[in-house]
Amino acid sequence: MVTVLDTIAKPRPRHPEKAHRPDQEVMRKPDWIRVKAPTSRGYAETREIVRSNNLVTVCEEAGCPNIGECWDKKHATFMIMGEICTRACSFCNVATGRPNALDRSEPESVGRAVAQMGLTHVVLTSVDRDDLDDGGAEHFAETIRAIRAAAPGTTIEILTPDFLRKDGALEVVVAAKPDVFNHNLETVPSNYLTVRPGARYFHSIRLLQRVKELDPSIFTKSGIMVGLGEERNEVLQLMDDLRSADVDFLTIGQYLQPSKKHHPVKAFVTPDEFKSYETVAYSKGFLLVAASPLTRSSHHAGEDFARLRAAREAYLARRA
Repeated sequence: MVTVLDTIAKPRPRHPEKAHRPDQEVMRKPDWIRVKAPTSRGYAETREIVRSNNLVTVCEEAGCPNIGECWDKKHATFMIMGEICTRACSFCNVATGRPNALDRSEPESVGRAVAQMGLTHVVLTSVDRDDLDDGGAEHFAETIRAIRAAAPGTTIEILTPDFLRKDGALEVVVAAKPDVFNHNLETVPSNYLTVRPGARYFHSIRLLQRVKELDPSIFTKSGIMVGLGEERNEVLQLMDDLRSADVDFLTIGQYLQPSKKHHPVKAFVTPDEFKSYETVAYSKGFLLVAASPLTRSSHHAGEDFARLRAAREAYLARRA
């Protein structure tokens, strides 16, 4: 008898925790959220800058539908601290598992890429790093400082994890003075056990509130997806919760199912419904609201930052 050993390493599954789940039907997308495949010269140039600096973007890792539009304009959201997340949210397409050690040269690489791309506004996000004592807070701060050194005129927006059970982590990030602090709620609290089981809704609300307590000059921002089975009244209550934390900017976009193993789309919300959410959110006091099927946290972030700053100035002028 001859025994043959298979020495070819099998690729690691992207979502090992989802492998046992039954397949979910992937609903056909309506016409209003169809996008073209990216083919432009600007897209190719952005991709080359990202590759040459050995960087990761959430645009690619999360399968963002707006990547063609954003990269054509040399807008990219850098995802720091690796490409493997310690959590397993049922909506997310970022790979999960045991992360690698931090790349200590990454902050400098990000700063260099921001300068090369000539960005006036940059967005930084990260995977969850529950394996680190500070959840990656100091790495965020180092990257902010590296961007300030390499591109002093660039404004910086960060989209952070929740730093759950990481005492003192938030203070480290806020002390680095990003211009915008974004932390997404993702969905209404009744969905957390199935959609975002590693997170805690009211901890996230408190995180955003604490940013304002530490530094009122920093804009705060949060976003949710709809189409996950939420009720309208739940979305309106979420708006109230965010306003109680003095959050400035709300984004609302359509959830799109990455694969058959991910949480299913329960509904495609119409553009008219998004417009209604936007109207209500403004009535509740948000300085800025972005609500549409293709809205994502960092979509049009630079333009939105200018609008956000103008909205604050107008609000302060009315109160004067």
